[in-house]
Amino acid sequence: MTKLPRDRNNDYTRDMAKARRDVVAAETGAALTHVGSYSFDPAVLPGNIENFVGVAQVPIGLAGPMLVHGEHAQGDFYVPMATTEGTLVASYSRGMRLCREAGGIRTTVLDDAMQRAPLFVFADPRASRAFGEWVTAYFAAIKAKAEETTSSGKLRDIEQYTIGKMRWLRFNYTTGDAAGQNMVTRATRHACLWMKEQGIPGLEHFTLAAQMETDKKHSLLNTLRTRGKRVVAEVTLPAALMREVMHTSGAAIHRQRQLSNMGAYLSGATSNCTHAGNGITAVFIACGQDVADVSESSICFVYGELMDNGDYYYSATIPALIVATHGGGTALPTQRECLELLGCVGRGKALKFAEIVAATVLCGELSLASAVVSDEWVSSHEQYGRNR
Repeated sequence: MTKLPRDRNNDYTRDMAKARRDVVAAETGAALTHVGSYSFDPAVLPGNIENFVGVAQVPIGLAGPMLVHGEHAQGDFYVPMATTEGTLVASYSRGMRLCREAGGIRTTVLDDAMQRAPLFVFADPRASRAFGEWVTAYFAAIKAKAEETTSSGKLRDIEQYTIGKMRWLRFNYTTGDAAGQNMVTRATRHACLWMKEQGIPGLEHFTLAAQMETDKKHSLLNTLRTRGKRVVAEVTLPAALMREVMHTSGAAIHRQRQLSNMGAYLSGATSNCTHAGNGITAVFIACGQDVADVSESSICFVYGELMDNGDYYYSATIPALIVATHGGGTALPTQRECLELLGCVGRGKALKFAEIVAATVLCGELSLASAVVSDEWVSSHEQYGRNR
């Protein structure tokens, strides 16, 4: 096949995108007509894509309004969701209606941390132990060195994990409005190079990453210790409202929750939620997030309590929600418009966005669970989800 053309001086133009599409058309017969139709200037794309040829146009629907009573997100929101799955936006909207009429969703960010976890390998475990003690004693100096590379990243602490003569240092940072993976990688490397310059007795090998941050995959460690934002969304649903909107009861939802818990346990699932990944992916695509982070962010733990009066308390906890309102794809034209729709553009908006995402997940969990219990799951997909 012909090598794709590239302009080393100015590769982000409509002409270069067309030149690559022309090569593909000649080689494969695929014209890429719709892929080549877009509204923005390719000059905005450096840092986001290479070999640009066009766009994947994913439909965006609005769910809501959703009422949130958070510490950072407060008020009503229309939530942009990019998806090709019929029924999804309608289902989330139904959950949002239920929660809104119940008085709204309370959201809380419990923790905020992004990691890089370098590995130090020593001649023996005693040298590893001595190094760990040195790291604890010199944390302030390590923190100062790491933060030389970033104005917004702040090193909170360093966890230590050992196997044999190996010692992982899990650097935990807050990263402002950025998701922060690249930021903390640069900062951690800078700090580790300084540490090595001080002389580390018995050090045999060093690598900047060896899977203890579990980037782009979920882990039990991140469930327990947080990666990104740890967010809780909760609501108490009146019994009468459950019957009116969801055609079911708190008791029926609670029973289904226990059955689902057993199924998740038996199958070895990583969490007990129903479909958090659906809503998170749709919002991530619309709002310019790193969609690969859904592999971590979609882990969600739901909990319910049936009240004596028939009301139902329900919560969703996301322990590793990785979101950003600055950097990555958040500045691209359509993605920025969706963040503007949520009031999440500008400084200090990442925690607000995290609360909105968590509230959205809660609504989707309630809606799907209700559809299953009331036997409306199949009929709703027949009405909205089938291409005819």
